[in-house]
Amino acid sequence: MTDLQKKMGQLTPEQLKGMRRGLEKESLRALPDGKLALTPHPAQLGSPLTHPHITTDFSESQLELVTQVHASAEQALGELERVHREVYQVLAENGDEMLWVASMPCGLPTDETIPLGRYGNSNVGRAKSVYRMGLGHRYGRRMQTISGIHYNWSMPGVDSDGYFGLIRNFRRHAFLLLYLFGASPAVCKTFVEGRDHMLQPLGEKTMYLPHATSLRMGRLGYQSDAQSSLHVSYNSLEGYAASLNNALTQPYAPYEAIGITNPGGDYNQLDTALLQIENEFYGTIRPKRVIRQGERPLHALRERGVEYVEVRLMDLNPFLDVGIDLDTMRFLDVFLLHALLSDSPPDSLEEIEALGRNQQLVAARGREPGLRLERNGAEVVLTEWAQQLLDEMQPLAQQLDAQLGGTGHAQALAAAQASLEDPARLPSARVLAQTLATADQTFVAFVRERSAQVRARMLAQPPSAEERAVFAGLAADSVKQQQAIEAADTMPFEEYRRFYVSPERLGSPVPRSA
Repeated sequence: MTDLQKKMGQLTPEQLKGMRRGLEKESLRALPDGKLALTPHPAQLGSPLTHPHITTDFSESQLELVTQVHASAEQALGELERVHREVYQVLAENGDEMLWVASMPCGLPTDETIPLGRYGNSNVGRAKSVYRMGLGHRYGRRMQTISGIHYNWSMPGVDSDGYFGLIRNFRRHAFLLLYLFGASPAVCKTFVEGRDHMLQPLGEKTMYLPHATSLRMGRLGYQSDAQSSLHVSYNSLEGYAASLNNALTQPYAPYEAIGITNPGGDYNQLDTALLQIENEFYGTIRPKRVIRQGERPLHALRERGVEYVEVRLMDLNPFLDVGIDLDTMRFLDVFLLHALLSDSPPDSLEEIEALGRNQQLVAARGREPGLRLERNGAEVVLTEWAQQLLDEMQPLAQQLDAQLGGTGHAQALAAAQASLEDPARLPSARVLAQTLATADQTFVAFVRERSAQVRARMLAQPPSAEERAVFAGLAADSVKQQQAIEAADTMPFEEYRRFYVSPERLGSPVPRSA
């Protein structure tokens, strides 16, 4: 028996049954012709500032659908499906918009006409919009329209040190998730117009890389030259918090040049530091803690420790109606358990840089036969490393199934094994094959067709009258909550902004024993 299996055996049934997961899924609203919908967030969906399940991400045209925390993958997926059915119903009542089922965006207008999310006139609502204005100035609005699905995961009995050990191993092995589940090897030509890129043309309207897995997680996606200087270490909560604290408080010359406001007095961004707020930091996984009203996320982490992790590198799978399925979620549960239980030595600057190179390689060339990655200062063939990890995960999946009942986790690993043995089964390979199979061989035509099919299926299974009543109540309550927040505001916005970004609100440095 390996050390990994021994550690798995030491987990109590209560701990395994106490695993919790939740989903946050972003999707653009698109028109039937495959272009971005520029309409406001539908009023029937309530206030994006306060609705517990239906909000917006960067753009007013980009929905974010959020589940509660659930004891099983089935429950989390079921809730995500119910929220989708309500959204599709409302969109159909308002016209012919649909949700774009891919991570890489639909046909986009000029950068400055992509609408920013709007959250009302309260200070907190205005701050959200100003933050998005800042993202647009710093990275361009097109990049922010890329969508993904986040997987939030926790297990009882895990402390901050345990979660940071998990995070270090997750980052070491994240290449496997990009390889198995990356689903963004191509993009509409409009996305890269005016930008430097290494993509190749696929017909007249699509750009791609032949062996790419996830352009979303590569150089054209959520990457930042400014943030590449951060080299955030995950060896401890103390070190991680110190890195973020510096990025949130140290002025950054290019962003100082943008300024807080423009000559007309309109806000350009919330702050001139390297990061405006914590969420601007682009990581494949984040340590998280539920925040209290008005609290900064870093303060919550420093005060109360890590509560769960947020997995951020999962593409939307356009072959799945809500972007993810039970096999994927169960694989993530096993993958995260493996990361938690495996030995996790401290990271180093050299390893952090190597992991960054691995991510870029797999995103751009992951399906290239014989591709080699860096591991402990040496090179290893991606598929050989992947096979080692799947072999190590096998007994964990079997023990999970034995404790929780069923065979779902073993089946999820079997599906991953089949994809490793036959790369044509990978979502990224299937996206390219289906793109080539469309009449005009374009990415937008493929995703438009898939999006229309999903819309039709969702509308054929409408929510019940009871479900509609529940969502109508949530929407109405969210509007009342937004109005109450706006009515309670007394502080001028500039005073609020200065208060919100003040270093004192980031919390005290974490004691070394934390």
